[in-house]
Amino acid sequence: MSGYRGGLSRGEPDGRVYVGNLPNDVRDKDLEDLFYRYGRILSVDVKKPRGVTPFAFIEFEDHRDAEDAVFGRNGYDFGDCRLRVEFPRSVRGRGGGMGGSRGRFGPPSRRSDFRVIVTGLPPSGSWQDLKDHMREAGDVCYADVQKDGTGVVEFLRKEDMDYAVRKLDDSKFRSHEGETSYIRVQPDRVAAYLRSRSRSPSRNRWSPYASRGSPRYSPPPRLYR
Repeated sequence: MSGYRGGLSRGEPDGRVYVGNLPNDVRDKDLEDLFYRYGRILSVDVKKPRGVTPFAFIEFEDHRDAEDAVFGRNGYDFGDCRLRVEFPRSVRGRGGGMGGSRGRFGPPSRRSDFRVIVTGLPPSGSWQDLKDHMREAGDVCYADVQKDGTGVVEFLRKEDMDYAVRKLDDSKFRSHEGETSYIRVQPDRVAAYLRSRSRSPSRNRWSPYASRGSPRYSPPPRLYR
């Protein structure tokens, strides 16, 4: 696979990643097989300069897939080599990437409490299919699928999670193999409970409803025998 297909508008985040520390006999196809699960690949460009360890540039159609690839494959053992997967320096220099402040270009921090449970997925539905489907609601930071057709999706923002519950519940889902089903999307009650606990203004067990400006509540004296 080589060459560029499609295009990014000027100023749009770059979908390229750098892959270093590759084995000498690596092929484009090897990297396609290793990275295809993260999203649609536009190009793979393997470089083998004389006297230098091979490296490559992989371009994804969606910059969010590039972020997932950095997060999932950096440090991965590929044969006898441990891969170094990061954003090219031209991207890292814009304020993100490995070792920089975590912005739009950085590897995903990638877990959140804004979580929904998805049921009714077809047998061939993958976590990538689910992530792509749920992106209609907003930025997905985590997705996983179980063999029983249940999935979990986490969003970066609560409003995206709420939109998914409102608009994608009972929506038609299509897997990469063409199987379709109507899925249910429900908020994760456990995550919602933990969020409500973390937002509690006071963790004092005697005043669970206390807030700034409210009358101070004093617990009754404890009786000792």
